[in-house]
Amino acid sequence: MFQTYEPVSDRSFAGNHLPLLRAEMKKQNLDGFVIPHDDEYQNEYIPAYAERLMWPSGFSGSAGAAIVMTDRAIMFTDGRYTLQVRQQVDGEYFSYEDLTEMPPDKWLAENASAGARIGYDPMLHTMASVKRLQAAEKKAGFTLIAVSENPVDAAWNDQPPLPSGVVKPHDIKFAGKASADKRREIAAAVEKAGADTVLITSPPSVAWLFNIRGSDVNRTPLPLSRALLNKDGSATLFLAPEKIDNQLPEFLGNDVDIRAETDVTSALEKLGASGAKVAADPALAPSRFVETMRATGAKIIELTDPCALPRATKNKTELDGARSAHIRDGVAVTQFLHWIETKAQSGDIDEVVAAKKLEEFRAASDELRDISFDTISGAGSNGALCHYKVSTTTNKKLEKGTLYLVDSGGQYPDGTTDITRTTPIGEATKEMCDRFTRVLKGHIGLATMKFPAGTTGTHLDVMARKPLWDAGLDYDHGTGHGVGSFLGVHEGPQRIAKAPNSQALLPGMILSNEPGFYKAEEFGIRIENLIIVKPPQTVPGGEREMMSFETITLAPINLDLVLPDLLTADERQWLNDYHARVFETLSPLLPDNIEDWFKNATRPI
Repeated sequence: MFQTYEPVSDRSFAGNHLPLLRAEMKKQNLDGFVIPHDDEYQNEYIPAYAERLMWPSGFSGSAGAAIVMTDRAIMFTDGRYTLQVRQQVDGEYFSYEDLTEMPPDKWLAENASAGARIGYDPMLHTMASVKRLQAAEKKAGFTLIAVSENPVDAAWNDQPPLPSGVVKPHDIKFAGKASADKRREIAAAVEKAGADTVLITSPPSVAWLFNIRGSDVNRTPLPLSRALLNKDGSATLFLAPEKIDNQLPEFLGNDVDIRAETDVTSALEKLGASGAKVAADPALAPSRFVETMRATGAKIIELTDPCALPRATKNKTELDGARSAHIRDGVAVTQFLHWIETKAQSGDIDEVVAAKKLEEFRAASDELRDISFDTISGAGSNGALCHYKVSTTTNKKLEKGTLYLVDSGGQYPDGTTDITRTTPIGEATKEMCDRFTRVLKGHIGLATMKFPAGTTGTHLDVMARKPLWDAGLDYDHGTGHGVGSFLGVHEGPQRIAKAPNSQALLPGMILSNEPGFYKAEEFGIRIENLIIVKPPQTVPGGEREMMSFETITLAPINLDLVLPDLLTADERQWLNDYHARVFETLSPLLPDNIEDWFKNATRPI
């Protein structure tokens, strides 16, 4: 089993750990300290040693921040974690703020005292985030201090060790393009930007560029690493020595110099001393790296990570791999849905048992390398927590008259999957069916969109929300995120959300389509498939070519929750066509004993 279910934190963390942190802050003469969720690599999912936000607070979510002052502490989370943060973080020690409306820099600008010494770790803050803190410093008159030692690390006596997983080649039969070819293409972009070299600090980009994968981060096959890529295509890859085996240097070739990750600073100082023009992404590069280069004479060219967009626009091999992975994953998920509908209706099965069963079905494939995130196995009111993490302390039974929401995915060498299904336990109420059908209408509305070149996810987000908006309803998360190829289940720069996003959708991008509805303390609903952006095509009788989506996730959508009269004829046709494809593709691969159930689960309506 990949997932564990013991809680990683509890409400005692704040009371036990804040005094230790404040004692260390006092040693460093700090009046306050800013703690982001991010690690030194700006990863979404982070290794145990980097849980610096959870250690003083107890908050285990994947996004957030805190400010610890000598006399108070503040937790910042977004709408996904409104309920979770109050469950995990003791309000006696922390107050709560909305990360979107009152981010840490704005709070400091409005609340920090003039002359206060506010610390931050320049390895955890990017160029862009430090600029925001500096603007707050100027407004409020406090003094911003870049610490040389993170006080959380200094106070955390049993901090876990750094991960040291061996780095493995990612075969070209999965990658579709040789690393040397990728490096040449990215090097050309670096030269075009007027730089001599680019500093790549994001592990997903390093993994993609060098066709390597690792095991340093749970649920994401990343090697914690850095790289420098020169405009001639040569490169330096910085890895901890214990991650390097005999095959890696041969795989990477003579144009890649492998050095210890501890050598990054000296390499940057050498670039500075030579007066090099170094490109770096202000949203990803640690502030300390950038300041090191500036202090030693380098010219910094701000450049969006040049690997991000090529990584997001998958090649044919990667897209074919994603389709294959989703067929394999669909077999597992469909067997699980059959199990839920035939074996888990008594009210005796709980969330943990269900999540383990799903992982068991996935693991039956020898191709599974990990799950792509901890399964969200939410029964009843827990399903209303859109980023719920099941543990032995929160575990609930799948009780009759409730809904069960399961959001899960797998990591396979040929693709990363992410799927959400909602199913009734016993009889669903009319309200549940109404909300489910509206979510389905939004899902179909997005899945069937045609759109011209230049369209962003922000432009399309309303299509998924309109059926809910018509009834005065909504949900507080994005509609779609990018997905990697045996990389992160959440990948930019593309996304579908209310928030402005300037990245146009491009052919080959993979995104999720996941509208939802959540009734606090009662139930949650989400329907999620992954979709590929298809190349522009001529529309009969039209004047402009239009792009569209290909749905690649294959598993039944629960028909017992659908109110057919709420669907248009075109929406019913989409659902029937989708289920016909699910049946045709998966039925030869499923056990014979679920055939009757499967026919009914994919029946036309």
